[in-house]
Amino acid sequence: MLYYPKIPDSRNCPDGKCIAFEKYDGTNLHWDWARDFGWHAFGTRRDVFNLTAAGIGEFQVKHQHLSECTAVFDRDWASDLERVFLDRPQYQNVREIKVFMKFLGANSFAGLHRHEDPKELRLFDVWLEEFGFISPFQFVDDFQHLSIARVVYRGKLTGQFTEDVRSGKYQVDEGVICKGGTGGQDLWMAKIKTNAYSAKLKIAFADRREDYWE
Repeated sequence: MLYYPKIPDSRNCPDGKCIAFEKYDGTNLHWDWARDFGWHAFGTRRDVFNLTAAGIGEFQVKHQHLSECTAVFDRDWASDLERVFLDRPQYQNVREIKVFMKFLGANSFAGLHRHEDPKELRLFDVWLEEFGFISPFQFVDDFQHLSIARVVYRGKLTGQFTEDVRSGKYQVDEGVICKGGTGGQDLWMAKIKTNAYSAKLKIAFADRREDYWE
């Protein structure tokens, strides 16, 4: 199962108002919260584990390079996110919520991490049961007091903006994710990668670079 969708490039996306967030070179993780149980599950983009001692142990065996993520989440995120879900009226009737984060360190590259680097989690999306992903505008309003993905740009997604990202004008390493719409079925997303990151992948992985492009 794919817990987070693949994001298309910008060729066929709408030209309406959007927010562009920095796309970090790290590992996509999800954390699952229920109003009745609190934080109860987590995993990568393609798997899920119980957020228990046994589940964490299973995760660490399968994903040794991600073994620090549960400690980082518990230390930096669990209580602050739950406070938003419990205190803000827009979440009062939502029973199940998933948050999506990038796990990374200073030298993370193509989803690989150096053990000696301090790690962090960056929040980049929130999914609500029976609705789907919230809009980028609500996301910024509700979570900007936390360590969310950096907002790079607000406005229309134009060809000029796309070229400026690719050429390095916005000083992002990997690229950006543009998001627009009102959330749920109306949400759209598009990725733009920098030319420098593409060249870096080509050097590291040659013909396999598309495997690491997402």
